[in-house]
Amino acid sequence: MLDIIFEDAHFVAINKPHGLLVHRTRIAEEKKEFALQMLRDQLGLKVYTVHRLDRGTAGVLLFAKTPEAASILMKQFEERETGKTYFTIARGYTPESGTIDNPIRPDKDHQHKEPQPAVTHFTRLATIELPIAVGRYATSRYSLVKVKPETGRMHQIRKHFAHIRHYIVGDKKHGDWRHNKMFLEELDCPIMLLHSGELDFIHPYSGELIHLKAPLSQSMARICRRFNWENALLGQQAILPLPEQV
Repeated sequence: MLDIIFEDAHFVAINKPHGLLVHRTRIAEEKKEFALQMLRDQLGLKVYTVHRLDRGTAGVLLFAKTPEAASILMKQFEERETGKTYFTIARGYTPESGTIDNPIRPDKDHQHKEPQPAVTHFTRLATIELPIAVGRYATSRYSLVKVKPETGRMHQIRKHFAHIRHYIVGDKKHGDWRHNKMFLEELDCPIMLLHSGELDFIHPYSGELIHLKAPLSQSMARICRRFNWENALLGQQAILPLPEQV
């Protein structure tokens, strides 16, 4: 069962788990489960994608109940009228805040070939240094970061943090395999630590501002608790789920 965090007559939003594809795709034909079909089966009605989240990214994912509603809201996304907030764990100590303004070249199978403008704003919320050697360093450093993408290019946050060499932990394509391996082996964390925490949009039928929030996954919340980052997240009104019962 998918976790529904918002529903009205026109839209429905879920807290997508890590590893779940939004819809069927050629690059993962072996997969049998997709958020789109699972939600259709769960609600007993057709739903339509409004935006995308990477397979490895968890958090707020919004669908429309009619093609018309989807079309209107997709335009809001295209014209940058929506607000998106992500939380991630990145390698190293990032700057306290900054803006990454770097065009992104689409992946090979994408129809566009020229780099597209892409802008990402970020704020560092907390840091930690672990007494665990990774590569040639005796310790390993990480940052908890709040990210607000201004544009919505494919893999934008992942590519932008790779561009500034603060790779997102668990990112197998654009990240640093040594840190991914350490998190898997030492911290039992196999997921990509990127979470879509909040989404704001103007409801096209009521005109009101809709503010959606999705709790962190249990896996990412466990790491944040282990690093004593609860207060940093709560200070940002991020939702930490209750710890799983053992």
